[in-house]
Amino acid sequence: MTARWLLLSIVSLGTSLTSTSQYIDEYIQWLSIEKGRSRATTEAYRRDLAQLTTWMNSHGIGVGQLSDAQLEQYFDELRRSARAASSVARAISSVRGWLGFLVEERHLANDPSSRLRGGRQGRSLPKPLSEQELGTLLDSIPYGGATDRRDRALLELLYGTGARVSEAVGIGLEDLDFDEELILVTGKGSKQRLVPMGATLRNALTAYLGAGGRSEFPDAGRTSRLFLNVRGGALTRQGVDLIIRKRAMTVGIARARISAHVFRHSCATHMLAHGADIRVVQELLGHSSISTTQIYTAVSVTSLQREYQSAHPRAHE
Repeated sequence: MTARWLLLSIVSLGTSLTSTSQYIDEYIQWLSIEKGRSRATTEAYRRDLAQLTTWMNSHGIGVGQLSDAQLEQYFDELRRSARAASSVARAISSVRGWLGFLVEERHLANDPSSRLRGGRQGRSLPKPLSEQELGTLLDSIPYGGATDRRDRALLELLYGTGARVSEAVGIGLEDLDFDEELILVTGKGSKQRLVPMGATLRNALTAYLGAGGRSEFPDAGRTSRLFLNVRGGALTRQGVDLIIRKRAMTVGIARARISAHVFRHSCATHMLAHGADIRVVQELLGHSSISTTQIYTAVSVTSLQREYQSAHPRAHE
């Protein structure tokens, strides 16, 4: 072993460990902001991933070198350490979710957890807000000052297009086509799609882009991003989360029930409930597989069953 080879190995390992910590932070942030997971849930996931990282460090393994056999070894050791079965199952789910996220974000080429045994959890259904709740929330935001107009346009866009929060903050002024009433959205893997600009969203965007709106933010011309923060820079995902929290509070919607992703859930569920074709919803949301969109069909059926049980005269014995 040459000194040069040893030096390169040490540098490579150090970079890998730094990246692992950064990747965990990125995943936890995504869970919190885009998925709306509670602080307790995200902290539990962080502990699970930190424990895996400690084990990887002790074995000199970077996340890019992690194999399915090594993951099996790690979880076998967890099981032998008298950890509760439910705790191990949650740890497996945490690791699976994290590694799957890294593959989607192209930090990893392959997912070493794809063949991992155990820990499968039932698929949880999204919990959309009702149409009335969303209507009350959106209509509570006046066309007043610049921040009011921005917030109204932002939330109308999230609900009106079903865009992910990362997609919404990435929209530029050049992506808006008011003549054709279309918005160009750039999603995962830089895939682009056109989404319609409904009448309510068009009105909100027009108000925001008109006098007294976006142009009132400091140095509004220095960025082409559609949504700006109070300093005139591009609005971030964290900024969107704060806006949603503030606006939801004013109409009495609990923080635990709403996130940017809930707007996306609600858009899909409400469209299917009103008869939209599932493939149209798939295209709108930018799902690569229709199986991902089908979860919203289950939500619509659940709502239908609930309404049937409460309304049909022969639904009960």
